[in-house]
Amino acid sequence: MALAGSATTPWRPWQLNLFRFAFIFLLILIIPVDWKFYSDLYHTKWASLHVYELLKLSKYMPDFFALKDHQPEWGLKSFSSWGLAALIAIAGAFIWRKQQPDKKEYVVLYYWLRVLVRYRLAIALFAYGFIKLFPLQMPYPSLSNLLTNYGDFFSWKIYFQTLGIEPKYESFLGFVEILAAVLLFNRKTTAFGAGLIIGFLGNVAAANGFYDIGEHVFSTFIVLLSVFLLVYDVPKLYTLLIKEKKGIASKFKPVFSEPVLKRIRFFGKSFTLLFALLFGSLALYSFIYDPYKVPKTPGLTGAYGFYNVKDFVINGDTIPYSKTDSTRWQDVVFEKWSTISVNVNKPLKIDLSSGDGYFENDIDRNYEIAGLSGRRYFYYKADTINKKLLLQNKNKNYRYEKLNLSYTIPSDSVIILSGINERNDSIHVRLEKNNKKILMKEGRRRPVNI
Repeated sequence: MALAGSATTPWRPWQLNLFRFAFIFLLILIIPVDWKFYSDLYHTKWASLHVYELLKLSKYMPDFFALKDHQPEWGLKSFSSWGLAALIAIAGAFIWRKQQPDKKEYVVLYYWLRVLVRYRLAIALFAYGFIKLFPLQMPYPSLSNLLTNYGDFFSWKIYFQTLGIEPKYESFLGFVEILAAVLLFNRKTTAFGAGLIIGFLGNVAAANGFYDIGEHVFSTFIVLLSVFLLVYDVPKLYTLLIKEKKGIASKFKPVFSEPVLKRIRFFGKSFTLLFALLFGSLALYSFIYDPYKVPKTPGLTGAYGFYNVKDFVINGDTIPYSKTDSTRWQDVVFEKWSTISVNVNKPLKIDLSSGDGYFENDIDRNYEIAGLSGRRYFYYKADTINKKLLLQNKNKNYRYEKLNLSYTIPSDSVIILSGINERNDSIHVRLEKNNKKILMKEGRRRPVNI
């Protein structure tokens, strides 16, 4: 392979040492060296591929240290794999320093490293761009979430809800990421794509850290790759924008003298493009037919809404309304899907996960219950012929809580439930719909009467 333009540009010793370190460090982070990646690859159901399976592969990062209970680590511990990669890179750079190869070989390696970083970054941006373009990453808040006290939310859930309430804005953010990925395809527009991502995802990486979202390591990784790409053009940008002098465009041009190099380059572009088309198609399909973070089974017909608990009878005793009673329900929400949430003054173990992941069964789709307290969420199966509801707590800590209830709907604003709760107590509940107005849905440009 020959290089025209900058192949004769002299490199200083510190630049050579820094490049050796960066070359090894980035290769460890980019090339799958963690066996868990190949395990995920092997277990991927390619015949019935779901967008999340492809997303999981696209956001690969080496994880050399097992996480406690599969929960995200915070602080410096979350970058422990980076620390190990840095130690290996330092040792490798020291050994490499003694080899003293031809300095032109560094230019060739620098070119191929930039190609690898460009395509790796493009894949990540296409993946996260499409799940935002078709609002899957941050779903529209459920009615239960809208009726949950602000103080009962984890910070990350507040952030997701804030973005989720405006799907068009979320789609715009996805478009920005896809645009940046497209710019990375062309060597001449790489600086524009990298600069766009530094400004955009730099803010996202900060938000991921401050809001405890759990994606701070990967978003920082994306920013790191973008900075690496932009560094190449920093001297020319400094001359043009700061010194206000004529900037000479780079005349760097690869000349592929060996057919195998042309095939590698063609394969890289083709693979990235095919990945983008496949991921975009799967994301669109998921958005239309099965947004994977919320249950897919439709809820009880005509039941969607917020209900006050007018009567609550347990074992024949009527319990009056109370904010402090640990048994009496205060209010109930029927979602559009097969979820009922109950507000009751009873402590619970919070689902500490991020609600991310794909689960075939609705009861395991836990985004709506993750990162909050205050309400108890039940998945239910409805037998519309015999007017039966079988409820089971969605929280993995309380799966033993099951209620077997009969229901009647005497009017479009009243639902009556009766049956057996998780303690085998008989219960009778009368629910009356509360047409409570939610400011977000009412809008800001017209008066609202509450």
